[in-house]
Amino acid sequence: MAWMLDRVGRHIASYLQQPASGYEPFTPADPKALQALIKPGDILLIEGRTHIAGVIKYLTQSTWSHAALYVGPIDGQATSSGEPYDLVESNMEAGIISVPLSTYFDYHTRICRPVGLSPEDCQAVCDYAIERIGLQYDLKNIVDLGRYLVPLPVPQRFRRRMIALGSGDPTKLICSALIAKAFAAIGYPILPAIEHVESASARREIYRIRDSSLFCPRDFDISPYFAIIKPTIEMGFDYKAISWSTEGSSAGT
Repeated sequence: MAWMLDRVGRHIASYLQQPASGYEPFTPADPKALQALIKPGDILLIEGRTHIAGVIKYLTQSTWSHAALYVGPIDGQATSSGEPYDLVESNMEAGIISVPLSTYFDYHTRICRPVGLSPEDCQAVCDYAIERIGLQYDLKNIVDLGRYLVPLPVPQRFRRRMIALGSGDPTKLICSALIAKAFAAIGYPILPAIEHVESASARREIYRIRDSSLFCPRDFDISPYFAIIKPTIEMGFDYKAISWSTEGSSAGT
């Protein structure tokens, strides 16, 4: 029975990781600018193109469906062409892996940078993620996987809970939970503490999110403790240097 569940789980995971039709990305960041600006400890948010990316974007009402931690070149890990593996991420098929930054050159991305992080704590965050490379998601847990196949729409109060893929086991981490746990290990906050909440159900939900690290990529974007770094602007944007196309324009408009 275990092998059968694993096989079914792998089929579901494979489908969810396939590109979705009709995807039209925003303008990606300039690769050279992205390479020049990103630093260890930065979080790279990604607008994914797969079936599961579309579901996560819907559930979180956000552009961002995936997150990876930039750790800098990892010793002994490089592509056949010598390009270093410098991002750590988690996905349901491969588990926690390292990939080169160039993986996301053609994607719409955003850099979220922790503010005031000491060099020692930055290294601790990176080490936390690197040490967990190789951990896998148990694909026999098809109940979790099936959450992403539920027909939409989903009531708003259930959306956050639906992204809790494998969250109950520290060796089965979704992309955002892996990063949130790395920062939690050094006491760095993601979302602010809320002191006054009237609803008992809201209090329970906040408790769940914080104690189980059920974070989503959007949380790093809206966090008051992470700066948004836009490489094109940081490298010196000059709107007067843009060469606009006049194709299709009408005279006098």
